This record gives sequence, structure tokens and C-alpha cells, in this order.
Amino acid sequence: MTAIKIPLEKDTALGLERLSAEERLEDGSSVSQFDPTLERKTVLRLDLLLVPMMCMIYLLAFLDRSNIGNARVAGLQKDLGITDYQYQIAITVTYVPYIAAELPSNLVLKTVGPRLMLPGMCLCWGIVTALQSQVHNFGGLVACRFFLGLLEGGLFPGIVLYLSGFYRRHELQVRIALFFSAAAMSGAFSGLLAAAIIQMDGIGNLFGWQWIFLLEGLFTVVFGIFAFFVLPNTPHQVLTFTPEQADHCIRRLEADGPPESGKFSSKAMLSAFKDLHIWLNCLALFCSGTCLFGLAYFTPSIVQGLGYSQTRTQLLTVPPFAIAFFVTMAAAYIADRYRCRGLTAIVTFCLAVVGFALFLTGTTIAVRYTALCFMVTGTYSSAPSLISWIPNNTAAHTRRATAIAMGFVSTNVGGIVSTWIYPKTSAPYYRFAARYNLSLVCIAIALIAGEVALLRWMNQRKEEKRKDLLQGVEGLSHEDQFNELGDHHPDFRYTL
Repeated sequence: MTAIKIPLEKDTALGLERLSAEERLEDGSSVSQFDPTLERKTVLRLDLLLVPMMCMIYLLAFLDRSNIGNARVAGLQKDLGITDYQYQIAITVTYVPYIAAELPSNLVLKTVGPRLMLPGMCLCWGIVTALQSQVHNFGGLVACRFFLGLLEGGLFPGIVLYLSGFYRRHELQVRIALFFSAAAMSGAFSGLLAAAIIQMDGIGNLFGWQWIFLLEGLFTVVFGIFAFFVLPNTPHQVLTFTPEQADHCIRRLEADGPPESGKFSSKAMLSAFKDLHIWLNCLALFCSGTCLFGLAYFTPSIVQGLGYSQTRTQLLTVPPFAIAFFVTMAAAYIADRYRCRGLTAIVTFCLAVVGFALFLTGTTIAVRYTALCFMVTGTYSSAPSLISWIPNNTAAHTRRATAIAMGFVSTNVGGIVSTWIYPKTSAPYYRFAARYNLSLVCIAIALIAGEVALLRWMNQRKEEKRKDLLQGVEGLSHEDQFNELGDHHPDFRYTL
């Protein structure tokens, strides 16, 4: 078996480095894949198994977390006798354990095993979602939201870390985009399901909002049990793989960079908190999370403010998220194809700028609904670029796991903020929310532009200061150097 050496291609039009179809040997040289047919079959079989499973789990998580907005429109707040302030408290409580669980769960994922941990989380939060149908007061609702947040907290960072054990770095964004597309579709499905389920109001002496929680929670429980029998821990456990494809999957991961030690390192964990490029990404994710989760929870209330009935309100929440699904996928393809995470995020955030500006100034139903479509589309389609930037630009295992958790903590701190910017007293125009979100989106664009410039400078420095960067680890093997330096290693190139 011989390999053909190929040079590093440079896209001079975009200034982007392309490393597709390359493998890295132990000495650091790059060679092309030997069998492109095997490569295609391997990735296809991964996609047919892992992507649908992870998308469904994330869709259910997002649905079970945000369906309280649909339940509110269906009468939850009135029937429980809670105030607007108490409703906002209940949503806020979700994020406290959610944030606290993200880093610890990511660090223990490899020890516990994703096959047990991810379906187990799905099963447990499904039970909590179903139990929300039985709450009778504010205290019961808060308790359910607390445990829902605790059990969902490690899911998305865990999914990102999990998939990085099967896919190469440049392949992650399209897959991550699918999860945000799933989140967008959960908004669409949530409206459609709620519109159908609330017709059961009164059956079994249950209100329509109780049936929303009960039925959606039970489906999550069933899927969690199913996922336990399907998800693999390693490439050799992938049900659709032949032994040859499992071996090839491992080789292609090794080709993406030197093998990483899975051992926990406190030094590597702390090092993630010292890097400016990670913090810039986290700040942008805070801005994104505030906008995204605010729309996830309050889109039904925004549409209700247009003056429609319960059923029509639920149905009119569907189109903005359906549009977001297609734009998110298109943006992810472009970002992966041209390795331009930052540029894609800026362009899609510009859609959100248009949306929030229209929402701030518009008064007619047509303008406000059009604004909602732009807001949802721009916010959701920009998120995959920001999320995938973190695993793209951090190594090795502990450092990547920490950085991913930092990103999601930042996103969910934004989620906490989002619960307080749409009070009913500001309905139907929500001017404060429009101003606040518009400011955040503009700040995010500036942060992303700064990060692109920083990463470009860091890549250039690696070419010019190789000896300086390797100082102190020159005598180690390439693998040990990589585990010691992580993405600071001069052979690691940051994705722009």
C-alpha cells in the first residue's frame, strides 16, 4: 500500500488552508487517503447511524426544554395561578443546574461511556418532562425545571465531544448544524404538536398543556431506551461497520492529528481558561445564546401578541423555524466547504440584525412577523459556526472538553438573561428585547471579526516561530509534544 504525497493547497481567494483528503503520518508528513471509496462508505455509514440518533436526542432535549412556551399559551400560567415573575423564575431555574453540569459531565463522559451516559440522560429528563404534567403550583414547576436542567446540562457538549471521536475536525460543522437544524425544527414541531395536542383538553381530566408535557415526555423516555441499544462507544462498536471500515475510521482520526491521551490533566483544563481565542468565542456564544433561547421560549408569546387564537398561534410559530432549518444547513455546508466559520457566522448574524431592527421599528403585523422570520433564521443559522469553532480550534482531549463546556456555559448564561427580557408588560412589541438583542448581535459580529484576525495571526506565528513554540518539548515524540502543547503545537492550524 503506497500513499501519494500532495502539497498543502491554499485558497488564495479566501486565504483558507484546505486539508481535505489528507493523512498525517508519525513524522508529521501529509499523504492522501489511499482508498476514497472506503472513505466515502465509512463516512456514509457513520452519518446514517450517528447523525439521526444525535439529531433526535437533541431535538427531544430542545423540545422538552422549550415546550413550556407552548404550554404557557395553552393556559399553564393561568391554571397554575402563577405571575409573570414566577414564570420567568421557573425558566431561569432550569439554567442553574444546566450550567453547573456541563463541565463535570464532559470530563466524565469518556469514563462512563457515551452509550450509557447519553441515553441515560435522555431517559431521565423524559421522565421529568412527563412529570411536569402533574404539577399543581409554582413550587412543583420550579422543582421539575431544576431537575430538567440538571439532566439535560451535559447533553450538547457531550454530543460534540462524542462525535469528535468519530469525525475529523473539518467534518464536524455540518453535523453540528444538523443539531441546530433539529433545534429549529423542534420549534416548528413544537408548534404543530401543541396545536394538535391541545385539542385533547379535558380528556382524562387533564388540561391541554398537561397533555403536551405528558405525551412529549413519554416519547423521550421510549427513545432513550432505544438509543441505549444503538449507540456505540467506539468505531469498532458501530453496528453498520465492517471490521475494515472500523479500522479505517480509527486511521482517519489519527490522520487528523496525533493520537490524543484520554487521561484527565488539570494543567490542560486550566490552560483553556488562559486563551483569548476561546474567550472571544465564548463571549460571542453568550450573545448568540441570549438571542437563541429567548426566541425558543418566547416565540409563541410574540406570535400571540399579533392577536391570534391559541391554535393559530401555535401553527404560526412553525414557518420561522422551518425557514431557519434550510438556511442553517446551507450556511453549514458553505462553512465546511470553504473552512470559513467566522465569515459564515458574520453573514448569518447580519440576517438577525435585519430581523431585530425590523422588530424594533415595525408596528404592522406583516412587518413584525417578517422580522420574526429574520430573527429566528439569523440567530439559529449562525450558532453552528460558533459551536464548531471550539472543537476545531482546541486540542488535546481534556483541553477540548473544557473549552467545549466553557462555550456551552457561556451560551446558557445567555439563556438565563433571555428569560428576563420578554416580560408580558412589554407585549406585544417587546421594544426592550429588540434593542437588547440588536446590540448583542452587533457585538457578536465585532467579536467574531476579532477572532478571525487573531486566529490568522496565530497561524502565521506558528510558521515563523516554530522553534520558540517547541522550546522545552524538543526531545519528546510528536505525539507527546501534541499532548503537552495541544493546539499550541506549531503543526496545528486554527480554522478561520
